[in-house]
Amino acid sequence: MNEKQFIEALKEKGIELSEQQIAQFNKYFELLVEWNEKMNLTAITDLEGVYLKHFYDSISASFYFDFTKVTSVCDVGAGAGFPSIPIKICFPHLKITIVDSLNKRITFLNHLTNELNLEGMTFVHARAEEFGQNTAYREKFDVVTARAVARLSVLSELCLPMAKEGGYFVALKAAAGAEELKDATKAISTLGGKLKEEFAFHLPVEESERSLYVFDKIKSTPKKYPRKPGVPNKTPII
Repeated sequence: MNEKQFIEALKEKGIELSEQQIAQFNKYFELLVEWNEKMNLTAITDLEGVYLKHFYDSISASFYFDFTKVTSVCDVGAGAGFPSIPIKICFPHLKITIVDSLNKRITFLNHLTNELNLEGMTFVHARAEEFGQNTAYREKFDVVTARAVARLSVLSELCLPMAKEGGYFVALKAAAGAEELKDATKAISTLGGKLKEEFAFHLPVEESERSLYVFDKIKSTPKKYPRKPGVPNKTPII
């Protein structure tokens, strides 16, 4: 997917990019490739791959979830900024908080944000388990999102504690989503979530399968969650 195809594909979905937004994506691509030589940010570095598998794939969440109706978004383990920064470029009103356990990725994200002139961005260097127990962030966000960070049974424990009651957890998954959802049923309900909607679709061009899950945060998460770093991954709630 080249830049022109990217612009057209978004237009078909009702997102018309301004010249400034087009330039921001272009700069994002350049910085991603440049910094990737110094640190491991992504295995995908060709322009067509980045525009499809990182930019378009991230923004695809907004085809099914309305980001115009929310303000605060927390992105757990965003790595090089996916999915929240492409979403932020398209929906500039959003206030984004990214939590990542690697400080060098935070350094990249700070530089990226300055270069793209993005406002309302906060980066926190922490393990998601510790972040979720921090009262400054716990149950403070309209939306918590993550893309392919861990299995849904684990991911829900890292994300749901940050969503406020009445908020949402939006999970972007690949093809194995349905099986993961079944395994995560107990975790989601224990943590105060409830499945609202699920969507299955294909990325254009390569036709790879994607799943998107939207969970309502219907009640407060019990204080014991998230558990200590590493525990959710070793012993998920099942």
